[in-house]
This record gives sequence, structure tokens and C-alpha cells, in this order.
Amino acid sequence: MAERTRRTVRDLRRGNRARVLQRLYFEGPLSRQELGPATGLSSGSISNVVAELAAEGLLEEAGIVGSDGGRPRTLLRVAPGGGLLIGVDIGETRVRVELFDLSLTELARTERPLAQDGYDVARIVDHVGSGVTDVLREAGPDADARRLLGIGVGVPGIVERGSRQRTVGEAPRAAGEVGAVVHGQTIGWRDVPFERLLRDAVDVPLDVPLFIDNGAKTLGQAEMWFGGGRGAEAAVIALFGSGVSACVNRGDILDEHRSSMALEWGHTTVQLRGRRCRCGSIGCLEAYAGAQAMRERWHEAGGPLPRDADDETALAALLAAAYPDADGPDPDPVALSILDETAECLGAALADLVNLFLPERILLGGWAGLLIGPHLIQDIRRYAQEYALRYPAARTTIEMGRLGPDAVTLGAATLPLAEFLARGGSRSTADAPPSVPAARLLTVADAVAAVAPRHHEIHQCSPSRP
Repeated sequence: MAERTRRTVRDLRRGNRARVLQRLYFEGPLSRQELGPATGLSSGSISNVVAELAAEGLLEEAGIVGSDGGRPRTLLRVAPGGGLLIGVDIGETRVRVELFDLSLTELARTERPLAQDGYDVARIVDHVGSGVTDVLREAGPDADARRLLGIGVGVPGIVERGSRQRTVGEAPRAAGEVGAVVHGQTIGWRDVPFERLLRDAVDVPLDVPLFIDNGAKTLGQAEMWFGGGRGAEAAVIALFGSGVSACVNRGDILDEHRSSMALEWGHTTVQLRGRRCRCGSIGCLEAYAGAQAMRERWHEAGGPLPRDADDETALAALLAAAYPDADGPDPDPVALSILDETAECLGAALADLVNLFLPERILLGGWAGLLIGPHLIQDIRRYAQEYALRYPAARTTIEMGRLGPDAVTLGAATLPLAEFLARGGSRSTADAPPSVPAARLLTVADAVAAVAPRHHEIHQCSPSRP
């Protein structure tokens, strides 16, 4: 009975700390008086929690505001220097590693190109390990690894959790325990024990938690926290690069029941008996809307590409041919046709997401999305309206993401930050609640089952297109 009481008191204290930290992080700076109604805590509880967090260096004063006839009120905010976070993006052309403070202000960054070695697992693991060491060194003496609250990593593919859910910050030490395993069919990764490999390669204390998740999901969390998804109850964030993926987010950022689901959307069928996708199937969205596929289609059509052009260079050349400068040559009709087909396939595939998930917003991101979006977004919206059911389509907006090419890295850093806020700023794994299992990637069958009995129509691009 005594143990149960101690656990209840501990959980209550941690919950109160989490409420205060989360409100200040997302809505601050706030005064103690404002924190009361915002969190539902009494003034005494607020005073105790604020005193604890300030003593630990997690809160700081952020100015004073006057009040009507009363004493001036001191504003509080989460202290940027209260800890460090690292975000890693295992991208398609590079590995990017960034170090942030608690306000997610960038302190240091490094990048490692992947052009020569592609997705060689050992080389990528080495890039992450050396990148973490480099950003901590670059940031100077204040960037002590002991202040590191966690490392978040965004990866391509499906992330499978270990058979045992570890507590926050607990490293996989038991024999045979591998942690998160990555299945990246399109990049040649099969059952890669990525968490175990990274834990061996990263030179940080063992109690520093490591979080691995799908890159589209980290992009989605960044947009929901700080970008175009802020304030939406339901949003879809689509990531376009050499490949295509998406995630669905439900619930406000302060809603304890919020959810995020990564989808293998790029491997839904948009054309029967269509082009061969790099996953091995045929007719996938990625075979039409991925940057690698657009480069291949442009090459097959005789488009002038620089020698050994990578996907980014090729996509820029395709866009330049379709949309030349005002004093340049006429638009290339073949390039325009390729991009129109891409827009139609994207619109039809987005219509499926509209019909399935009824989102308020759809945001287009990723480096390729940022390139093609300004040129194609009007056509994508038009095709989505044509293919989607009228009622949900009328209630969904399709916009560009707002966070730029670093959004995946920023979102990766929010993975440890979210856990840190949820456990009330505790660095101790002994005082941490069990981790909530991260949302797994859904197959299309999963997604349909999840929203049944809602109606879903499968759309194809025109079969007359090549």
C-alpha cells in the first residue's frame, strides 16, 4: 500500500510538471497566474512546480508585465539552455546532423553526402556517429554530452520496434536485444538492426535515449508543432523526395490522445499495369511522383540531362525546361506533359487520403515537394477536387509546408523533446513513465480497416498515359 501511494504521488508530481512545461513550451511565456487556468492546477501547485523546475534550470524569467491595479506579473518560459537535442535526417542524398537547444535553435550542423556509397548501412552508421561527435565539438564547451536529452533519427522505410518496450532512455543492453529494426525495401535495407548499430557507433553516455522513426513522421511532427499544421485537428503531411511517403496526424499538440501514423503512401497504386516502381511493384505513386522516377521519365523522353545528374539536378533541369525564364526558350511540351501527369497522379492519390482520413489540411514537403510545389500546386488541387468526394474535399486545404528542407531534422529532434516534456523534464529513467509505443506504419489495408465503414474509392491516372 505504501508503495502504491509513493507511486501515485510520484506520478502526480510528474504529471503536474509535464502540464506546466508543455504549456510554457507551446504557449509561453506565461505568468504564474495564467498557468493556473491553463493547466487546471491550484496556485500552490503552480508555485511548487515552478520552483522545482527553475531550480533545475528548466525555467527562467522572460520579463514583467503590468496588471490592472495589481502587482506586476513575472513571465516564465522554458529555458533554452536547459538541455541539448540532436536531430538526424537519413536523407536520400545526404545524412544531416543538427544540434539544438531546448528552444530548437540550431547550435551546430554537419552533413555527409551519400552519392558514392548510397545506402550502405555501415557507412551511414559511421556518418551518424561521427556527425554527432562533430556537432558537439563544434558547439563548444557548453555542449557537454551529459546535457544531451536525446537523439532523434528520421529514416526511410518501416520501423519495427523491439519485442520489449524499454523505458525512456534505457539502452538495449541485453544479449540479443536489437531495439528498432528498419525495413527499407526501396533502399535495400532488410531487417537492419539500426538502433543497436547506432548505439555502438554514437559516443554519448548510455543513458542518453535514442529515438528512431520514419522520416515522414518526423517531418509531420515538425509541421504540426511549428509549421503549417499548427492548430489543425487532423492533417496529412506528404514528403516528396526521390521517394514518396506521408503521415496522418490527429489531435492538437497539447492533446494527450493525439496520434501520428506514418503511411507507405508512395506504394499505393495510381495506375493499373503502370510503370515499375523501385519497390518491385507496378503502378505505384512513387513510380510517377518520386524525383527518381521523374528523372527516369525525363531521360526516357530524351530530355537533356547533365552527365551523371543526381535526382536534385535532374528535377531542376526538368522544371527549367517546362518553365523557362521569360526571355528564354519556349516551354518544352514533353517536360510539361511529364509534370502534368505527375500532378494528376498526386491529385488522385491525395484524393484517396482526403476520402480516407477527412483531414483539415494537407501539406506538401520534402526537398522535391519544395521544388515542384510552387509550379504544380494549383493543378494538384484541381485534380484532387476532381477525384475526391465533394464533401470532404470542400473541407480540406492543400498547401505547401512551411519549414523548408531542414524539417525532417527538426522533427527528429522533437522526438526526444516530446518525451522529455511528457515526463515533466525528468532526466532520470527511474522516474520516467513507460514509453508510449510509437505509431507503426500503416499499410493501405490497415488504413482502410482503421476508418471502416467509411467509403474509399481507388483512382487511377489515365491508362492511356505511358
